[in-house]
Amino acid sequence: MGLRVLKVLKPFMAALPEIEAPDRKVPFNQRLLYTVIALFVYLVMSQLPLYGVVSSESSDPFYWFRIVMGANRGTLGELGVLPILTSGMIMQILAASNIIRVDYSLKEDRSLFCGAQKLFAIFIAFGQASLFVFTGVYGNPNEIGSIRCALLILQIVFSSTVILLMDELLQKGYGLGSGINLFTAANICQNIFWKTMSFRFIETIRGPEREGALVSLFSLLASRKNKVRALKDAFYRSDLTNMMSLIATVIAFGVVVYLQGFRIELPVKSNRMRGQRASYPIKLFYTSSMPIMLQSALFANIFIFSQTLYIFFGKNILIRILGVWAPMAESNQLEAVSGVAYYLSAPHSLMAAIVDPIHTFLYISFTLLTCSYLSKVWVDVSRSSSRDVAKTLKDQQLAIAGFRDISMYKELQRVIPPAASFGGALLAAVAAISDIFGVIGSGAGILMMVMIIFQYFEMFVKEQMEGNMSMEAMMANQ
Repeated sequence: MGLRVLKVLKPFMAALPEIEAPDRKVPFNQRLLYTVIALFVYLVMSQLPLYGVVSSESSDPFYWFRIVMGANRGTLGELGVLPILTSGMIMQILAASNIIRVDYSLKEDRSLFCGAQKLFAIFIAFGQASLFVFTGVYGNPNEIGSIRCALLILQIVFSSTVILLMDELLQKGYGLGSGINLFTAANICQNIFWKTMSFRFIETIRGPEREGALVSLFSLLASRKNKVRALKDAFYRSDLTNMMSLIATVIAFGVVVYLQGFRIELPVKSNRMRGQRASYPIKLFYTSSMPIMLQSALFANIFIFSQTLYIFFGKNILIRILGVWAPMAESNQLEAVSGVAYYLSAPHSLMAAIVDPIHTFLYISFTLLTCSYLSKVWVDVSRSSSRDVAKTLKDQQLAIAGFRDISMYKELQRVIPPAASFGGALLAAVAAISDIFGVIGSGAGILMMVMIIFQYFEMFVKEQMEGNMSMEAMMANQ
């Protein structure tokens, strides 16, 4: 049944642009070059403004998730990686629940599944772009005109397709890692650096102040006679990034780096070469940052649709249950004040978390359960489950020391599912607590940035080791 559904989509997939896999391994220097070029293209796209925007003063339905989705409002990077993540999440949940059946051992099935993900990502980009245009994110649609509305949608869909293809380019072996990780980490790092070191003046109720938290600290101390008041404003100002947020960010960064090192080392031995032993690490964060990325994509889509429906049908009781939205203080930006969307949004400060403990409890609970479930699903669909790992070890003629081939699955099953579920829940807990303490770039952003940078560090170390081994082999042959 599921296979027929994918085959129905096959004619449409033929029209999609595709990056062919390289016929040989691309050298490390070339892969690094492709990665840098892809990052440069993404950064340029995230700065090029969309043609046809009349006004940017309206509420942004994507406001709370732009940083973690690598998106920049009013530019060609309007949607960032959200369409890719949303499509992947939907397809993987459908596959994991056997609504569609995919045999990953068959090349045709893998090709159809990947093609379906791309097709849905483009459809999702079209749907989200249409919502943004016709809900007035870029100005009144009547003032913009039908032609420019169509051009806005076309630009967003085209740029989202380019980001999709760059992600595919990197994942197929031409670059390092994935475009999703690369673009997200770059956007988070850029945001943290800007909020910390920006010299730009922003008008506040206290007068003009530097935007960057660290720059503002020295600027206020140097320009004001009352040093105590200057320190208070630098550490606790609420209208701009303050030093307390910067300190919370550094602490969250350190906590994630510390937890990243937790792992269980399973001793493995070679069945071909007696006496040769090694270890197979099962990390605490077994699924890395993927659960928090999928959870952010899920919540972002709920926020977009809830805010859109509230704008048009705000008096409907079902729409109000999904979310009631109201403008923030001295701003046109809407925030959820009740309904499901409210309880899925993080408290904006420690005081807000204390004042409304029910909101805080439900937000943390929803985040923990969602990340734990998505982590479990990701293990099943990413071919990193206990059965898949046991098969990989067996194919490499390796076995867990003290266990027969038949018993390896049971031993891995004892370790991997708990690591995936508990690791996903712990990710969510760190992200939620970080959000409550107001870290720069959001708790999810800090987690994703640290883990993605750590992944790239591991890639560089691995490539360097392989390069050294190849050099030693060449010298031995000579």
